[in-house]
Amino acid sequence: MKVCSVLVIIFMFFNANGQTKVDSLSVDENFLEDQFYLGITYNFLVNQPNDVSQRNLSYGLQAGVIKDIPLSKDRKVALGVGLGYALNTYYSNLKATEGASGISYSVLGGDDDYTRNKLESHLIEMPLEFRWRNATVDNYKFWRIYTGFKLGYVFSTRSKIVSDLGDASFYNTDSQKFVYGLTFSLGYNTFNLHAYYGFNDLFKDGISVNGEAIVVKPLRIGLIFYIL
Repeated sequence: MKVCSVLVIIFMFFNANGQTKVDSLSVDENFLEDQFYLGITYNFLVNQPNDVSQRNLSYGLQAGVIKDIPLSKDRKVALGVGLGYALNTYYSNLKATEGASGISYSVLGGDDDYTRNKLESHLIEMPLEFRWRNATVDNYKFWRIYTGFKLGYVFSTRSKIVSDLGDASFYNTDSQKFVYGLTFSLGYNTFNLHAYYGFNDLFKDGISVNGEAIVVKPLRIGLIFYIL
């Protein structure tokens, strides 16, 4: 909740600052839109193995900058090419254990005493968006529809379990390094719905639990805030 509060405060600051700048501008046909973004999502695991289920609140945070490249004379159709950072967590009963022979996986049951068990990843992301908006230089309240593709490089992944027996965590090398998927954003003014669906699996090929391949894919749904 503290992280969410900080994001909201940062957004409100930049949004107010951006609106002041727009109000002070004369009409300029070379105006650009939505050059920064902040987002928060709820993360789902699609195609989970048998008996695997999500627990607690799996969340994602993202922030970055986007270069707006207008494609039409009225600047309502554009491309967006960006660079950003994302943190994604997945809480479930899929436990990862590091041993001498590598990482093994098991499914935590109702008799297992634990508080939370998660997989946490940190990414550098590169979004590419096709953008439509009915904006003008003196109107910062407008509808937008952005759809596109996002490529990510996972530079750190950690598995962690918290239980009465103590905490255990380690860097998980079984996660995919390069991830990619489709994005879609729709909204008016400040609040915009945002979705991401990953095309490749969260884990590398050959990873299994109880003899079943782990081929889960991420689905993230939430809100994204675009800032001038």
